[in-house]
Amino acid sequence: MKICFVSAHPMTYPGGVQNHILALKKEYEKRGHEVKIIYAKDKSSKNGKKDEILFGRSVYLPGNASKANLSLEFNTRNIKKNLEKEDFDVLHFQNFGIFLPWQVLRASRKIKGKRALNVLTLHAFWDASRMLKILSGFFSSYFLPKFDALITVSEPVSKQIRYNGISEIIPNGIDLKNFSPEGEKIKKFCDDKINILFVGRIEERKGLIYLLKAFEILKAKYKDIRLIVVGDGFDRKKMERFAEYRKIQDVFFEGEATNEELPRYYRTADICCFPAIFGEAFGIVLLEAMASGKPVVAFSNAGYKEVLVAKGKDFLVEPKNIKGLSEKLERLIQNKELRESLGNWGRIEAEKYSWLKIASKSLNFYDKVIKSKSQ
Repeated sequence: MKICFVSAHPMTYPGGVQNHILALKKEYEKRGHEVKIIYAKDKSSKNGKKDEILFGRSVYLPGNASKANLSLEFNTRNIKKNLEKEDFDVLHFQNFGIFLPWQVLRASRKIKGKRALNVLTLHAFWDASRMLKILSGFFSSYFLPKFDALITVSEPVSKQIRYNGISEIIPNGIDLKNFSPEGEKIKKFCDDKINILFVGRIEERKGLIYLLKAFEILKAKYKDIRLIVVGDGFDRKKMERFAEYRKIQDVFFEGEATNEELPRYYRTADICCFPAIFGEAFGIVLLEAMASGKPVVAFSNAGYKEVLVAKGKDFLVEPKNIKGLSEKLERLIQNKELRESLGNWGRIEAEKYSWLKIASKSLNFYDKVIKSKSQ
């Protein structure tokens, strides 16, 4: 098949959706499919590669308690012309942003004769945005019926919309070779201290302030613990000032990690903690930690509850509960065997989400929709 991913986000900066696209592309190509990516240029974009089609421009806006982007192609005829030339079998939209994905969908639907199958994967959980929750009804009634099929990454995402067509829940995946217990670590943190790791954007929704307060409680009791913060964001300076003002020792703000560095941070950790308070559709960072064989403590937002099941759900804490967070972390600080047991469980659980399996589910879904349309 000839497949094209339509990204609502530029491919020039790392992110969950971008990684999802690239991982599926890699797996599809292994199986002989031809794959391209459509996205909008941003200030970091260079000329598109041979497997990329760039339209319009993208600008970043604050949104969804995080960073959102708006993209637009002024020459809409150019979109239709390119789609006709490429003659894709599947256009797989990854999130539905404003405005480029809508322009591509419209152009696809205007092609006469054989046209591509239009499939949408929704990654976003709109709990983080009051405006998006208000608009969900309009989105369900106006935009969704124009797609041939729908994929959502989790049950919470499915429940926020209404769709009467062919749909399926297919979660995000994980690279089990890249994120694994074996490999290099961050040498400067390899000593006798217990490393607690946070990975994520430093913004209100990710809840780092609650982890800092829990760590402050624990640091008063345990001198041999360390908090490593990997990530950047709007609130980084604020969090650094908080740690400095409260004189919390052994807190290290590392900034963003490259794709090569990130697995090393997970391997260096003894415990991983993800205190996002809301707005999580799934839990990619949880999967990364679990695949690395590390125990996870997290706030029980809707998306994280999809990933931390069975043995793992014992280490979910009500959002914003600092005392509960410190207690769960303390259990793991005190008990090395428990850390190892939970880490081993996580690695086995993460194997369910290998990109090999997720790609197979996605390709099987295409076939299912194609057969349905041909009947």
